[in-house]
Amino acid sequence: MKKSILTIVASICFSIGLFAIDASISFATFKTPDNPYIEVYLHIAGQTVAFKEMPDSLYQANVEVVILFKQGDEIIKFDKYALNSPLTKNRIDFIDLKRFALDPGQYDLVVAVSDLNEEGNAKEYNTDFNIGFSETDICQSGLTLLSSYDKAEAGEQSMFVKNGIKMEPLPFNFYNRRASRLIFYNEVYNSEKVLGEDYLVSYSIEPANKENAKPIMIGHKRQKPAPVVPVLIGMDITELPSGNYTLIVEVRDRAKGLLSRKTVFFQRSNPFLEEAPVEMVDFDVREEFVQMLDEEELEYSLRALTPKIPQNDVEAVDIMIKKENIEGQRLYLFSYWAGQAPNNPQAAYDKYMEIARAVDQMYDSGFRHGFETDRGYYYLKYGQPDDMEMRDQEPSAPPYEIWTYYEFPATNQNNVKFVFYNPSLSPGDYTLLHSTAIGERSNPSWLRELYRNAPANELNGDDPFGGNDVMDNFNRNASRVFRDY
Repeated sequence: MKKSILTIVASICFSIGLFAIDASISFATFKTPDNPYIEVYLHIAGQTVAFKEMPDSLYQANVEVVILFKQGDEIIKFDKYALNSPLTKNRIDFIDLKRFALDPGQYDLVVAVSDLNEEGNAKEYNTDFNIGFSETDICQSGLTLLSSYDKAEAGEQSMFVKNGIKMEPLPFNFYNRRASRLIFYNEVYNSEKVLGEDYLVSYSIEPANKENAKPIMIGHKRQKPAPVVPVLIGMDITELPSGNYTLIVEVRDRAKGLLSRKTVFFQRSNPFLEEAPVEMVDFDVREEFVQMLDEEELEYSLRALTPKIPQNDVEAVDIMIKKENIEGQRLYLFSYWAGQAPNNPQAAYDKYMEIARAVDQMYDSGFRHGFETDRGYYYLKYGQPDDMEMRDQEPSAPPYEIWTYYEFPATNQNNVKFVFYNPSLSPGDYTLLHSTAIGERSNPSWLRELYRNAPANELNGDDPFGGNDVMDNFNRNASRVFRDY
């Protein structure tokens, strides 16, 4: 049913004509041994162009792009082409990148974009720029802000691949509330000619258009001289407030002398940044995702969150649920996720709930939610274990399961074990018998309890009632499993 509803909504959305095409156009210049070149980046907002229906219930947007390079009234170079979005079931943004080799000089750049499926839906962009690089002094390429990057596949051919890295430019030079990192790409040229030693690439962020502005963030990276030095750096902007900023990238020698400098303007939106997180209690959540959750969804979401919230909050949440304090539940749920992911609390919530629902189904006992069972609780609390060993055919023991976490950051331990067993034999009714995690239930006699039905003469040690172990054999493997993983 859910898919059918989404299909209907998508069909309605695609059938509506949209105007005022929203296109982000930016560029950066680069140096090669032959000719310098310019990269022109284009990002089309899918919500502002018309998508036409294609076979197999898919849709596609089509725009015409014209790129002109002029000197005075003379057109030096141009390109005209159709840019198609990927086939899709939903409106999506799509991007393009073009490279043009140019002789050094001053140029006017004109980029015109028009929607081929919606007459009159067009935009034109005009700017001027200078391209040219010194052959004897240290210089830099233009600064490119990126929305993401990844290592390119072996042999991958794409305009977005440079120096083995696949890079997606950031549209509109704008970091929304979901962004947590500023990533930029820059190239440094001629350092092997000018410097015979390592040098520094310094980068900083400062408020834009303010006199005597001081850097808010600053960093340095040591580089070795080479004809071309690629620089790919990410900066954590989780705590960067909303505002207009300038990214500054400088090349400096070991004495901190300035050799080259590039800047780029960007904007940041960070509405959930709070200097004191406890003040989230006063936040207006009427426009947030929690407002769309009904009473049942709220309760489900809060119960699924129990393994993650502080223990002293559990009782307060239970009281809110019992007293049907809907607004209090919404406020707590939003406050928690805004504290975990200030830039995008909804995305963090959605990602967690996707896992919680899967855990609910995986460990459903028929009497309570799967995430309220011991196995579901600890799965959500600590994440998926590295190894899970299930045994349910040993005649001297009820079904049991041993989990192993090779690394356990919660307590800074390694090789942490959890042992669950099902003495009632009810479907899914596993309880925690023993754990080596600091702060969790530790039961030195867990083997005796697990194999309580084993013959007394098969307990290890001279005192069958005082020992903690049970002799291994073909049908008793818990001790071996516990040791081997």
